[in-house]
Amino acid sequence: MHKDDQMTPNERLTAFMTGKPMDRILSMPVTCSMSGLALGMTHKEKRSTALNEAKAQIACYERFGSDLTLIEYGLHGVGIALGSQMSDPEDAVPSVIKNALDDLNDVDKLDMSKLELKNDKSFQLHLEAANILIDRLGKEVPTGVLISGPFTAAASVYGTEKLLKATRKNPEKLHQLIKFCNDGLKMICREFIKAGCIILLCDPIASGTILHRKQYLEFVLPYTIDLVKDIHSAEGMICYHICGDTTSIVGDMVKSGCDMVSIDNRVDLEYTKQVIGDKVPILGNIDPVEVLTLGSTKDVDLAVKKCIQKGYDSPCGYILASGCDLSGNVPLENIDQFMTSARKYGKWPLDPRNFL
Repeated sequence: MHKDDQMTPNERLTAFMTGKPMDRILSMPVTCSMSGLALGMTHKEKRSTALNEAKAQIACYERFGSDLTLIEYGLHGVGIALGSQMSDPEDAVPSVIKNALDDLNDVDKLDMSKLELKNDKSFQLHLEAANILIDRLGKEVPTGVLISGPFTAAASVYGTEKLLKATRKNPEKLHQLIKFCNDGLKMICREFIKAGCIILLCDPIASGTILHRKQYLEFVLPYTIDLVKDIHSAEGMICYHICGDTTSIVGDMVKSGCDMVSIDNRVDLEYTKQVIGDKVPILGNIDPVEVLTLGSTKDVDLAVKKCIQKGYDSPCGYILASGCDLSGNVPLENIDQFMTSARKYGKWPLDPRNFL
């Protein structure tokens, strides 16, 4: 437990979910991609072994005392297992350089067995990292796994540009691909749930910045509803995040049945509170780039203050978080400041006079 806190993150989360008092507001800078920085590791070193991935998260927790540790199955995990080829940069997140599926009409040839734990070394590595992390810190802090939603998983197999074209030109086969990926995600999520992970479902290719609401309702929401039902049947908890501007679909996101909704900095927190605040807890939404990566500690302090001011009275609860995963060379002192400001402005009981 961090020296400036009076409760462990597990105790704080339990109090939050049951409506009981806490020492401070729940606070979750999404320290997933950048976690190796806390140990001086490059991204390649961090992702190279399960132990390194776990050690990086342990270092982040010990330094910042945030309320969640994170394992990264990742946005491309399904594609990698099915044969998509990835870049291998030293100090950046890998990207797809060749997709597993060239022709959408070949979707019948995809092999579900490749997504099974016994056949997927990357899956094995991340699950082992989760087990190490939970074994070492599980009594104190929850562990989440960042995993792609069904539409983004399909993009990792077929490619984003071709995927978007297929919404118009070949919707039948596209539905088949998304269903295939969704069935694989059910199997994958169940393994992480058995290990004790919270599911952080991230579907950036479903963003309102990319899709029209009509496309979201046809190609994304039905599969997400199906996936969330399966996660709940396995007794899992799910936080649902879509990157970019989700203003037009944030009300629809709740229909997925998720337990929490996370919003990017492109979405107004006050608006989100009005639309879904009485339905689910809201996470968000400090700008991960302009504030946390490029800003000063004063910028971070002001952003935290403003977010708590907007979100603290959301009926189902508010969790302070970055608007998305932190990547690149984020100044560690800015994450320190994120948590320092959370403890200052979010001290319980919340007093609006602290952040006016």
